[in-house]
Amino acid sequence: MSLHAQASNGDPGVGRSSKDKGDLLQSSIDKDDLLRSNIIRNNLFQSSVPRREVIQVLVGALGDESAMVRKAAMNALQENAPFNSIAILDCCTAVFRVGGRKFMELQRFGQGGSHITGVFQIMAFTVRVMNEEEIDMALMTKLVKVASSEMTVSKDLDTDWQRAASSLLVAIGTRLPDLMIEEVFLHLAGSAIAISAMVQTLAEFASAEALKFTPHLKDVLSRVLPVLGNIKDAQRSIFANAIKCWCQAAWQYRLDVPSAPEFDHDVLAFLHSAFDLLLRVWANSRELKVRLSTIEALGNMVGLINRAQLKAALPRFLPAILGLYKKVENAYVVTCSLHSLLEASLMSDSGPPLLDFEELIVVVNSLLPLASTNGNNTNCSEFGWALKNYNEILRCFLTIGMLYHDDIFDFLMSKINSKEDLFKLGALCVLKHLLPRLSEAWYERRLVLIEAVKSLLDEQDLSVRKSLAEASNGDLIKKNQAGSRTVFARTVFARTIKPGQGRPLPNPAFQGKLIVVMASHCYVEGTCGELFVEFLVLQCAIAEEEVTQYRNQHEAFESTMGLHIFHATKTELRMGAVSPAELRTVSEKGLLLLTITIPEMEVILWPFLLKMIIPSNYTAAVATICRCISELARHRTAYGNPLLNEIKSHTDLPTAEEVFARLVVLLHNPLARDQLAARILTVLYYLAPLFPKNVILFWEDEIPKMKAYITDTEDSKGIDDSKDETLQQETWDDMIINFFSESLDVIRDPKWTSSLGNSLCRQYVLYNGDDEHSALLHRCLGMLLQKVDNRAYVREKLDWMYRKANIADKTNRIGLAKGVGLVAATHLDTVLEKLKNILDIEARSIFQRFFSLFMDSSNKPDLDDIHAALALMYGYTASYAPSTVIEARIDALVGTNMLSRLLHVRKAEAKQAVITAIDLLGRAVIKAAESGASFPLKRRDQMLDYTLTLMAGDGSENLTDSNLELLHTQTLALNTCTTLVSVEPKLIFETRNHILKATLGFFTLPNDPPDVVDPLINNLITLLCAILLTSGEDGKSRADQLQHILKSIDQYVSSPIDHQRKRGCVTVHKLLMKFRCLCSSGHCGFGCLGTCIHVRHSTDIVGQRIPSAAFFLPSRESLNLGERVMAYLPRCADANSEIQKISAKILDLLFIISLSLPRPVGSTVDEDREISYIALTALEDVISIYNRDAMIDQSDAFHRIVSSVCILLTKEELVAALHGCVAAICDKVKQSAEGTVEAIIEFILKRGRELNETDVSRITQSLLSATVAITDKHLRHEVLNATCCLAEHTSAKIVFSELLSAAERDVMTKDITRLRGGWPIQDAFYAFSQHDVLSMMFLDHIIDVLNQVPYYKEDIEKIEYTDQITMPSVVSGMPQAATLALSTLFRSGGRISKKSVERRYAAVFCALALHFGSCHGLAIIGVYQPLRTLLHTFQAFCECIGDQEMGKVLAKDGEHLLGSEKWTETIGVLSKCVATKRPKEVEIICKLLWQSMNRSQRFQNEAAAAVLTEYVRSSEIPDSLLDQLVGVLSSYIGNESPTVRRLCVSGLVKIPSSVMIQYSSQVLSVIVALLEDPGEEVAYAAVQGLISVLELAHEDAVAPVLLNLCVRLRSLQVRLNSNMRCASFSAMGALSKFGVGAQREAFLEQVHSSLPRLIFHVQDEETIVRQACKNTLRQILPLLDIENMISLVNSRAFNSDHRSDYEDIVRDFTKNLCEHFTDRTDTYMASAIQAFETTWPIIQANAAYFAGCMLSQLSDRRLLPPYLTQVVGILVVKSARSPDAVVRATAASALSLLLENIH
Repeated sequence: MSLHAQASNGDPGVGRSSKDKGDLLQSSIDKDDLLRSNIIRNNLFQSSVPRREVIQVLVGALGDESAMVRKAAMNALQENAPFNSIAILDCCTAVFRVGGRKFMELQRFGQGGSHITGVFQIMAFTVRVMNEEEIDMALMTKLVKVASSEMTVSKDLDTDWQRAASSLLVAIGTRLPDLMIEEVFLHLAGSAIAISAMVQTLAEFASAEALKFTPHLKDVLSRVLPVLGNIKDAQRSIFANAIKCWCQAAWQYRLDVPSAPEFDHDVLAFLHSAFDLLLRVWANSRELKVRLSTIEALGNMVGLINRAQLKAALPRFLPAILGLYKKVENAYVVTCSLHSLLEASLMSDSGPPLLDFEELIVVVNSLLPLASTNGNNTNCSEFGWALKNYNEILRCFLTIGMLYHDDIFDFLMSKINSKEDLFKLGALCVLKHLLPRLSEAWYERRLVLIEAVKSLLDEQDLSVRKSLAEASNGDLIKKNQAGSRTVFARTVFARTIKPGQGRPLPNPAFQGKLIVVMASHCYVEGTCGELFVEFLVLQCAIAEEEVTQYRNQHEAFESTMGLHIFHATKTELRMGAVSPAELRTVSEKGLLLLTITIPEMEVILWPFLLKMIIPSNYTAAVATICRCISELARHRTAYGNPLLNEIKSHTDLPTAEEVFARLVVLLHNPLARDQLAARILTVLYYLAPLFPKNVILFWEDEIPKMKAYITDTEDSKGIDDSKDETLQQETWDDMIINFFSESLDVIRDPKWTSSLGNSLCRQYVLYNGDDEHSALLHRCLGMLLQKVDNRAYVREKLDWMYRKANIADKTNRIGLAKGVGLVAATHLDTVLEKLKNILDIEARSIFQRFFSLFMDSSNKPDLDDIHAALALMYGYTASYAPSTVIEARIDALVGTNMLSRLLHVRKAEAKQAVITAIDLLGRAVIKAAESGASFPLKRRDQMLDYTLTLMAGDGSENLTDSNLELLHTQTLALNTCTTLVSVEPKLIFETRNHILKATLGFFTLPNDPPDVVDPLINNLITLLCAILLTSGEDGKSRADQLQHILKSIDQYVSSPIDHQRKRGCVTVHKLLMKFRCLCSSGHCGFGCLGTCIHVRHSTDIVGQRIPSAAFFLPSRESLNLGERVMAYLPRCADANSEIQKISAKILDLLFIISLSLPRPVGSTVDEDREISYIALTALEDVISIYNRDAMIDQSDAFHRIVSSVCILLTKEELVAALHGCVAAICDKVKQSAEGTVEAIIEFILKRGRELNETDVSRITQSLLSATVAITDKHLRHEVLNATCCLAEHTSAKIVFSELLSAAERDVMTKDITRLRGGWPIQDAFYAFSQHDVLSMMFLDHIIDVLNQVPYYKEDIEKIEYTDQITMPSVVSGMPQAATLALSTLFRSGGRISKKSVERRYAAVFCALALHFGSCHGLAIIGVYQPLRTLLHTFQAFCECIGDQEMGKVLAKDGEHLLGSEKWTETIGVLSKCVATKRPKEVEIICKLLWQSMNRSQRFQNEAAAAVLTEYVRSSEIPDSLLDQLVGVLSSYIGNESPTVRRLCVSGLVKIPSSVMIQYSSQVLSVIVALLEDPGEEVAYAAVQGLISVLELAHEDAVAPVLLNLCVRLRSLQVRLNSNMRCASFSAMGALSKFGVGAQREAFLEQVHSSLPRLIFHVQDEETIVRQACKNTLRQILPLLDIENMISLVNSRAFNSDHRSDYEDIVRDFTKNLCEHFTDRTDTYMASAIQAFETTWPIIQANAAYFAGCMLSQLSDRRLLPPYLTQVVGILVVKSARSPDAVVRATAASALSLLLENIH
């Protein structure tokens, strides 16, 4: 701002339009730049700069675009405000004195708007904190003028800078209130804008300082009132708000100063005038904002004016307030004003009320609708305001009611009967609020209130009831649910429900709450009480379906509208629609409250509640009703007042039979809401005296048991969480039927039983649409009819039962069938007659049903449902009826055409019914056969075909689907198939195959539910055995069929699921048992009759032959014993003992059958057969132990089984078994897989010599495949032992070749590091490495591969990095595989392998080091896998030789270390470890690597150089070797590889200190040569090496190159690389000890040239550079012989990194430099000015501050002019134009330093 102030003059500008402001901003930019240039030019000729300009710069920085700079400037000014308050205020006021009109407008409306704001803020702060003695009236007056003029300069109001100016006025007012008030008064006579601004300031002052403002209230009013009449609407809200603040300040003044005198007549007159003007004019403004603020102000004034004026104002004031309710959404302010007015008018102690009730009618009529709606806010943030407004409305009604309680009661009663819904709902709300507070005053008029509420209960208009729901406030509801909804969502959603779409919802908050309140105050009695109770019961009876439907529709509506769920935290304000769940909860709690807490209600509730049990519309409320009755019974029983006393006097109550029939059926659902079943049992227990006396004792014993069953934790959990809820429900229903039956047996009253039956029939209508309860009702009625002897009565009730049954529903249909079946137990002929009538009716109506397809048939039952019902009724009739009388009925049914109609059903439920019927009919045939009356089943094949069709479904079902209905259908179908297959006539071939294909898939069924699946599997096994017995005509065909079935079952035999394995084994065993019986019939396959050689052994083993039709026996080859044995052998080692036993029996059966079969003609195998029988006998011994359940060692038993099998198999069968062992080894059961491996090992040990090379190769591949397939480590180890056994006992070379080939394939095609369970081939490597015989051969083979096979497929340096590069394209697979094998050998931990590694230590290390170079080259092009593999191998090498230190080098981040640019350093660290642990190996390693330096591969050269570099520093190597190493490294500094050059110089500087002196000249010459190397890493290594060499070198060696080094180091100090800068600065410090003697002066010149740069970089961006500069300063400053500077570098501030500490250090440094080295000023300033152009902003800032401090502390003023103008000009430019905020801020600070210290 100071720059602009110097460039232009002029008066403050006036306000401009937006377009003018934009043009002004655009046109003034160039002029602004020109002004800055002029100032710079002017400063060049100034010899001194006033201190004031420093503050002007800071003030100008308040307008900087950077918040950091603005904040820094503000903080600086605030910190200096208490000490430089006058100067700060003067500089701030200068901003407004100069600059011209356009310039000031640019500052206000353009980019400088924040500048003006900041200036006013700092001025306000300064005024508040300045000392009292510094307060100058003239200055304060000037500030007041500036602030007031700026507030009035613009036509706009409420801008940031205007608010800041107002804050300045308020701040001045806190110190000099009279001055501020006087200035404000001056402007109150100005323009309207000025007046508005001043009035707003007075309002703020009144709010901040009420005690200082109130004494000036009279003067304020006297000056403001005259202009109020001319204020336009745009500013009236400001004045109204100000008057409100003034009145509040006056009230606060009265409270804080009680002794203060009352306002005089003038003040009251002013208030009266203002009140009259606001009420008469402003309250009628067209602007809503003005009217609202006016009413708020008037509300605060009513307590300050006299009663006469208030009474006169009421006719205007009340309509003005009430008129705003229709205009504003947030009416809280309006209601507060209304309440203030009512309090002042009605509750004053100084006179009678100013308003009669007639005059208040308009008020209550306006508030009443608002009390009903409670707002319609959708924004959660407005909820609090709506709640406050609602409470204020109720306070208004209470204020009126306290004075006019009778009148308000009459008014509310009239509105309750109003036809307008809002008034009706509002009246209920107000009544609910006032009744507890005015209960005594209203008690005499309670009858009127009761009648009014009764009229609401009779209201049937849906729209009114919906409006009641919308207007609910939920006062009674305590929310226990998480389903609260948004206010707007509930309201709009309720409006979207059309009339008739749901039950009308009464208002729970108004009616439910009101009823409870009335009852608690004894307002309810007699008949009206029953009406109220019935109303509550009706609301309790809201069904759960309605609640769910409403919730789903509500959530869908909210989702559509995009609304969020709003959980109201206050139940006092619940807006919008009330959900059915809320209404039901309120009513239940209200009814329970009436029962428990209000004794007077007992006479109304009992026995009236008994009537509520029967009606269907109260069904959902039965639980609550029963609970209330139980509470009443418990209470009355406790006081000796039984329930029967009132029953006798009432004739309109339901009978005991009706109550019992109703409650028994409602017991159906034990998990119904609110513990319905437990409530019913409890109420039956208490109501037992109402029933026949002999049932009381039975119920006292039985009801607690049933109640305990459903209420006990375990039982209820079983019902709730069971996977078969249907079965649990059936169990509970059976308990109910038994309870019902036993109750009838106990009662033994035929008349009462008949009456109960009539009640059951009459109550069918209560369960229309409720099929579950209807089904239970069918069974209850059926059980009752079973106990009735009257046949006519039974026939009548059967007709009634069928007519009332909903046969379209499965549950209802089954209940009907069971009920009919129960009747058939004693009335079979009557039931069959009824069923025949139904059949006849359906047969006659078939044509009518055909024509009904073309007409409306929606009310007629579906044919499937009718057929299903008929089938079930026949089935259950047959099930319950005596078996001796149903044969003729079954035969007649099967022989009619009705069977085909029953089978042509489509629905799944109908299919189940038909299959059940067929199953029951089949069982009836079997039952008849068991009783001796067997007969063939007609049309069996047709029924079997239909059964399979029904079982398969329509194609949409999956056999593996666990759907209970489908499983049940399939179980029934298999039962039917089993039955039909077992009866005559026998099946034909096509039918057998069809059954087999349709049923094998059932093995995939899960085990759950076991009660359905287990019977299905058992039936399937039986069916398969039956098919085997009836399949084929000879042995071969049956053997083929057996093989087909067994292969199909193999997948289940090897299943990982226990029950599936058991299923498969049991099936196989039973099939083989059946097949053995067929093969032991004694008939030769060659046609021999009687006893012959072919069947002799068979008959010996099997025993007695079973005669049968002749057939050919199968051959042994047809059994596929090798494959079959390997399939079942794992089961012999199964974890399940039952499966072990079954599997052993399977193998025994296989070999029994094989030995029973004839050998080919001409074969002589008598000796082998004898051995086989011995082995078979041993196998049977094991089985006999299993059969006796004797304790046996599982491993021993399995070993005996394997030994027998090994003998029993032929050579061809053995090879087939071993070749096909993969599946057996990979068995899902670990124990079985391990047993298989043991068997394979035994097979190889005993019969391995029989295998040729081809067999070995094939078996090796199978074993390796199994190794790869399995994941269990232990099992894999066992398989590898088998592989080693194979290699040891056959050909090891073939096994090794197969293994490495497999490894190569995996390496080239897979990421072996990510294989789940690890790489299986690696386990094979371990196995061979651990083997005593194979380990050395395996190691030799690996070394040969590594030495002979090249690593790269092509030159790696010719490959460019791309994303498509893959390892197989550049790396050979075999070396990778060999490397992995070597790693495995290292990690094997075996004694033999470790000994081999120790012998080859040097060669192994060299190979690994060189391979690190090769892998680094691959990593550069993006191929990392070889490096990972090699790292793994090297880590294993370290572990093998026990070198933990070397292993730690690459343990954590080896891939990064060796893949990065610093990989050679890692190689050096590894070499160091070798030299430390094994120094004798160093010379061998050096000689081996010496030759590697000349290799064509660059990275291997670098790896060799890294190793040799490390060995140079070893002090234990011979001198001759060291000379050779120094010579070799010096000769390679010209190598093409920068890495090699860097390593050479790094190695040379690591020469041991004991001999460095003799090599120092040679090393320094190398360093000087490489300091300017084009490779930055080489130069950096040279600088680093220089520091270490200088520590040991003599002065004679350094002196020749000292200056050369200094010059070269200075060029490195400005490098962008922070490490380079750090090293160059540190090297400068290291050279300081050589700056003595003849070199001192020359070296000091270099020090003074570098000193400013060192100071600049003490605050470098990089921490390492900072520390290096600090250390260097500590080293070179002693050469300057300045004590203060030496102590300075040891101070805390010097070691700190904070900016403030750095600035302190710079000031101290420059002070000492100016004091002792004035003649070096040119050098210092040149460095500083040069640093202004550096690329680092922080260094620019440091240089600026250094220059400022340097010039400000020069003692010789003659040196100042050459630099002051230049530096100041640069600093001004930097502070104005630098893009970096830190530079601008520091430049401003530097300017302040310069101008502060110069007079």
